[in-house]
Amino acid sequence: MHEDPARTEAAKPLTGWRVLVPRGGPWGDGVAATLRSQGAVPVVAPLINFAPTNDQATLEQALRDLADGAFDWLTMTSATTVDVLVAYRAEIPARTKVAAVGETTAAALQAVGYRVDLVPDRDNSAAGMAAQLIGLEPEPRDILTLRSEIAKPVLTSKLIEAGHRVRSVVAYRTVGVPVTERILRDVENGRINAILVTSGSVAEQVHEQFPHIPDATVIAAIGPRTATDARRVGLDVDVVAPRQTVDALIEAVSHLVLPHAADEFQP
Repeated sequence: MHEDPARTEAAKPLTGWRVLVPRGGPWGDGVAATLRSQGAVPVVAPLINFAPTNDQATLEQALRDLADGAFDWLTMTSATTVDVLVAYRAEIPARTKVAAVGETTAAALQAVGYRVDLVPDRDNSAAGMAAQLIGLEPEPRDILTLRSEIAKPVLTSKLIEAGHRVRSVVAYRTVGVPVTERILRDVENGRINAILVTSGSVAEQVHEQFPHIPDATVIAAIGPRTATDARRVGLDVDVVAPRQTVDALIEAVSHLVLPHAADEFQP
């Protein structure tokens, strides 16, 4: 007996939704595929991109020292930093432990063959990672933190306050990417039902590039920290994922009622 395709589609929780995915590349493709599996129409519109650090010499020296075993720990606060490691073919020696801020970063590391020794149990933030690392290492350690140019110095500050020797190095820069006129019109006209806000940088671009977001459009933040950043720049956040993962974010949106009439998107 064959399933009725119409009934199967209707059973998907995001059927009828058009969801803006704010980053492209493999990450955006993966999010788009997950949204499609839930019945949504993903609209991939990269709002940010990543550029090389302005101080490549410092980064290259840090990666050489890493390969030579100069650090007890390497901390990673974003999946983008993993791309930097891959680009430089960075070697992480067996004696150096690796801490990832959350499941997404950990998965990115493991996907390219790096191991992960620590992911915060509860608080997937720089502060949460610092607290857990400090609890594990009561004695001073040599720690390399690779970060974005605009990252707040929370992790570095807390580790230094605890007595650790920290080398904080910029691995990449985050830059804004202007959206097309069509995307801008679709947002302003309410054709986009939800906008995924996946970082403070994305929040800033959403606020700057979409000055007229309809009240019915859902602003969905990937975790409490990003929600705080989004509200700080002036966004009205409608739903917050309990965990800082894409799956949790999409699930949180799937519990909402489609903010437009179901027949709006029929042929």
